[in-house]
Amino acid sequence: MAAATFASLKIQSPSESNLAVTVLDQELRVILLTAANRGSGITSSSLSMASELARNSRGRVLLVDTSLSDNSLTRRLDMAERAGFLDLVLADVPPSLSACIDTNTGQDFDFLPLGRRQQYAERLTPELLREQLQMLTRQYRFVIIDGDPVYSSGDILTLSTQVDGVVLVVRSEETRWEVAQAAAQRLIQAEAKLIGSVFNARKYYMPKWVYDRL
Repeated sequence: MAAATFASLKIQSPSESNLAVTVLDQELRVILLTAANRGSGITSSSLSMASELARNSRGRVLLVDTSLSDNSLTRRLDMAERAGFLDLVLADVPPSLSACIDTNTGQDFDFLPLGRRQQYAERLTPELLREQLQMLTRQYRFVIIDGDPVYSSGDILTLSTQVDGVVLVVRSEETRWEVAQAAAQRLIQAEAKLIGSVFNARKYYMPKWVYDRL
């Protein structure tokens, strides 16, 4: 099966993804998207947010894939063997940033794939993440991180404490309110800064143009 390309990925408009958070704040540079469970649309929401910010901000935008899912953006784009985020954070001799980042996405933002995860047994630490994220913000106005769900691994909670803000993706009519609330509480207990949510895959019970005018 041929690998997907950014051009083949449907990037939702803000009205379709119902982005419920504004991140054009000078203090918010690194934004992590996560969810209570898989299938909530973290990747599609990350793509949409990166695209929107690239269109509406003056600085450069970077989309970073940190998901270990077999259906991650890195795997869909056939970049699993390419150096990326994990190599920058965990390698004894890290590659250069330019060697890892894909600037030819056909979009207004750049992309940093996950990296060669099979080479590293170490867990991400706050110190290593902090240094790497600071390096990325010297190059980019916004860094949008496509993360795994809250309950998938310990690394997502560690990552959530090192970013400027966390957005919780909630899938319309599928994510139970109690489950979303529990995920939000877990992030808060980890001392992550939860700044908002994305209400993904909204179903329209009247013509969509009516919702857009509300």
